[in-house]
Amino acid sequence: MAAWERFLGGQQSANILRNAVDSSWQRCQIGNVDPTCRSGPPPISASSLHLLRQSHSDLLDLSAPVMVHARDFLAETGTMMALTDPHGTILSVEGDNRTVDDAESIQLIPGVTWSEMVCGTNAIGTALELGQPVQIHSAEHYCEGIKRWTCSATVIRHPLDNEILGVINVSGLSGTFSRHTLGLVVTTASRIESRLAARAMELRYWLLESTMDKLSSNSPDGMILFDQRGRPIKANGAAQTTLVRRGGPIDLSRMNRISALSLDRGDIPSSASEMPCWIQPEWLQPVSHGGQRIGTLLVLPMAGSTLRTAAPDRSAIRTADKHEARAFASLIGNSARLREAVAKAAQLAKSRVSILLTGETGVGKEEFAHGIHRASAARTGPFVAVNCGGLSRELLLSELFGYAEGAFTGARRGGQRGKVEAANGGTLFLDEIGEMPLDLQPHLLRVLEQGEIYRLGENQPRKVDFRLVAATHRDLRKEVAEGRFRMDLFYRIVVTSIHIPCLRERPEDIRTLAEHFLESGTRKHGLGHHGFGSGVIEALETYAWPGNVRELRNAVESMLLTSTSTVIESDSLPQDIRGEQCGDKVTAERSAQCSKLRITHVEREVIVDAIRTASGNLTTAAKLLGIAKSTLYLKLERYGLHDEVSGFRARYPG
Repeated sequence: MAAWERFLGGQQSANILRNAVDSSWQRCQIGNVDPTCRSGPPPISASSLHLLRQSHSDLLDLSAPVMVHARDFLAETGTMMALTDPHGTILSVEGDNRTVDDAESIQLIPGVTWSEMVCGTNAIGTALELGQPVQIHSAEHYCEGIKRWTCSATVIRHPLDNEILGVINVSGLSGTFSRHTLGLVVTTASRIESRLAARAMELRYWLLESTMDKLSSNSPDGMILFDQRGRPIKANGAAQTTLVRRGGPIDLSRMNRISALSLDRGDIPSSASEMPCWIQPEWLQPVSHGGQRIGTLLVLPMAGSTLRTAAPDRSAIRTADKHEARAFASLIGNSARLREAVAKAAQLAKSRVSILLTGETGVGKEEFAHGIHRASAARTGPFVAVNCGGLSRELLLSELFGYAEGAFTGARRGGQRGKVEAANGGTLFLDEIGEMPLDLQPHLLRVLEQGEIYRLGENQPRKVDFRLVAATHRDLRKEVAEGRFRMDLFYRIVVTSIHIPCLRERPEDIRTLAEHFLESGTRKHGLGHHGFGSGVIEALETYAWPGNVRELRNAVESMLLTSTSTVIESDSLPQDIRGEQCGDKVTAERSAQCSKLRITHVEREVIVDAIRTASGNLTTAAKLLGIAKSTLYLKLERYGLHDEVSGFRARYPG
């Protein structure tokens, strides 16, 4: 108190006070803050607070679980936690009930602004001024009425642009002071920022997913995609030229946030006068997901033209259609689900965005990747495939990035380029990317972000330019949540995704596929014409196919080679399929069949888990499953799991 009184009396206090406190007191004095103030100002009205909380709903929603998690600590230490907006107005509080009640006496409650110019030196206001963590204890407060309190606070920043979104603060009466409280607020802010980052990346994913068809089209109009905060995140190839002609920013990559496009509900509604002069309101298209608006697509008509274009060149369209059909010709089937996936792949092939292919093992993810490459502008470049689950960590590292001469014992003279470098100018297909070791993922992320690689043992970067197509049978969102896959790499890869339907979801394609595999099998083995006998196709159509198209191909080839006649009858069906044939006599039989199909699918997953646990050792896996090793071999053949076994053995050598 003595230092405070001397300061107010005009005496020097710099040698007594911490620099942060002394500077804050001086700001308060210059700003004519009343040092005798007993509390914060009255809160804003309930309706105004409701609107304010609405405008910061994302911050509130993502902070709430983190604040609740700290509830026990706050109760034990007699403290409370407050979340504010970027102006220092309290949005919510959590913590010890008695302390929350005591805080009402100084208006440390929702709806009250605690900036320095309103309440003097305090952790909330001073943290906002400094933009960093700060602890203000007891007499260090500028206003007399709050000197019996201690508080610690730090700012919460937006993870993508570092803008201050609010403050997290912990307060209590002076007797609760602890230096560890500052660590708590820093940790809490970090956890909130991590949740904000995940949310921001998810919204960007949905923004890109919702607009990729337009952004990757051949339209002459410039298109720029803006997020909820009015920041540009994606543009098509015509955007830069159109911007210049329309008088917009010269460098699209340096274009700042356009506040008129912000979707914050607390902002004053934008009007035409608030828009930059080069934007017309009619050029703005809202982008929504799940009933919520998540961004804006700006469509800039080419200067001097209208949105109507000349009649398309029909011959060019027919040529493009034929090329697209050839690119995906290896994908057999006419089911709606398959055709939808192929159409999406063909559309995305025109752009250079990264694509994630998802689906069960054996659905044909590599065939889709080949089709995307053949339909892309990079089709004359190389197509390089790497199975991330089929190699050990060390082998995968050198396989992807290559190595310099002498990088390790046994390194090839002159070194060797990796698959990433080999894909330069073409397409890199990373199969089973969910199996990539966690410590290798930052290396791939750097390549994707910087467009350059370092061979093992080299310090000189090499530029690379390729199109990435990745594939996985795992739920990568779940893998991210459980810490097995990096969130930043996930959102860098998943610019857009294509789900490839399993064979159970398109049974109408089974006949076409079976006949195709039969015909190709006869050519491969030099056999004459073969056909399917009565009931065979029906049996194939009622089987669950846990191994999907790969299992069907193997089954047809097996039937072809074991059949003693050119007409393949039911007795040539693999035992597993014969055992699961269902008649249509009664509903109970159909119900029993469905149960068997589910059991078959579950059995396959159990076997895969056992092999993974046994690190590819089949003797150990058989013991875990309680079956003979010979039985396990039969089931591996049945489900087409030999590739998985090889992958696990490579990942866990020895």
